[in-house]
Amino acid sequence: MTAFRYEAARADGATVRGVLDAASGPDAAAVLSARGLFPIAVEAAPERRPGLFGRPPARALATAFRGLASLVEAGVPLEHALRTAERVTAGSLRHAWTRVGDRVRQGSSLASALGGEQGVFSLVTIGLVRAGERGVGLAHALDQAAAELEARAEMAGRIRAALAYPMLLAVVGTLSVALIVLVIVPRFAALLSDLGQALPTATRLLLALSDGLRRYGLVLGAALLAGAVAGVQLVSEQRAAWHAWLLGLPLFGPVRHAVATARAGRTLGVLLGTGTPALVALDIARQAVGDEAVARRLASARDRVAEGAGLAAALNGTAALSPTALELAAIGEGSGRLPDLLIRAAALEAQEAERRLKLLVTLLEPGLILAFAGVVAFVAAALLQAVYSLRP
Repeated sequence: MTAFRYEAARADGATVRGVLDAASGPDAAAVLSARGLFPIAVEAAPERRPGLFGRPPARALATAFRGLASLVEAGVPLEHALRTAERVTAGSLRHAWTRVGDRVRQGSSLASALGGEQGVFSLVTIGLVRAGERGVGLAHALDQAAAELEARAEMAGRIRAALAYPMLLAVVGTLSVALIVLVIVPRFAALLSDLGQALPTATRLLLALSDGLRRYGLVLGAALLAGAVAGVQLVSEQRAAWHAWLLGLPLFGPVRHAVATARAGRTLGVLLGTGTPALVALDIARQAVGDEAVARRLASARDRVAEGAGLAAALNGTAALSPTALELAAIGEGSGRLPDLLIRAAALEAQEAERRLKLLVTLLEPGLILAFAGVVAFVAAALLQAVYSLRP
């Protein structure tokens, strides 16, 4: 589906503007005609990309959707509820809600209005709202969207908390080593040069490294930056192969697959629970999973479902999810509780990803400590050797 911006006339002659989703321009015009409008102009809406700081925080979005769900459930008209959501948010999200409210007042559905803010609201959120508008209840769908956003924010927060200390250790250690090599060692070298005596091999090596970094540090930094930019571009061009390679790594791969499984399982479970067709749910999960290799597996599973296979069998045949999630999916499909067990599998995989990540951090922390300690020990040994080799 593509977002189309339209201008149309009502029967009373008034002009309305808005955004709607359709497969093509003629389909969009047909939708407008079915609403009793006379299309004047229909064109593809330009893509709105995230701003400098990307998508608004998931917790802020969850709070807004939770409040919106409460207001709609209490019987408040959607337009008034959107005005309230606009007043309780701030920054770029407040402007987004303003534009969404304008589109709804001009005749767009809420899902289409949200879809016009590309880069702000996720495909999962838009899919849930669309399912609510089609019959499962808008208030329930908004509540499910808020729950999904809260789960995503909780998972991201746990990952950031696990990585905070190793990152701090790496930054502080790097700055400390840079201070020793670029400031302290050169002053010591000036003192030794005044004495005019032969220096040990370790000391000469340390002084050469320090001098080289001071002379060519900017060139080396520029080369590393250029290499990093080239590497990022290469990865973006070969994203599927890169992600497949990451999934195959011994320790990091299982963590990545567990995170992708948690996202896909939660997305599928929530969408299927609101009555979204399996093919549509798989499409949205594929775009929301965040891993190109797993996304391709989900696309293969969708093709199998389109050919008549069951959802659990299709997921199992492509290894799109982790073994535990696949077993729960098979049990859920057989018992008629597939959405619930997919959500349960997502929660279990999120816990497993956190456990594996903590294990990696447990191994990473002493590794960083030993690496920086080794550098400091080498510097100290080289300087002490020079001191002890001095002859009166």
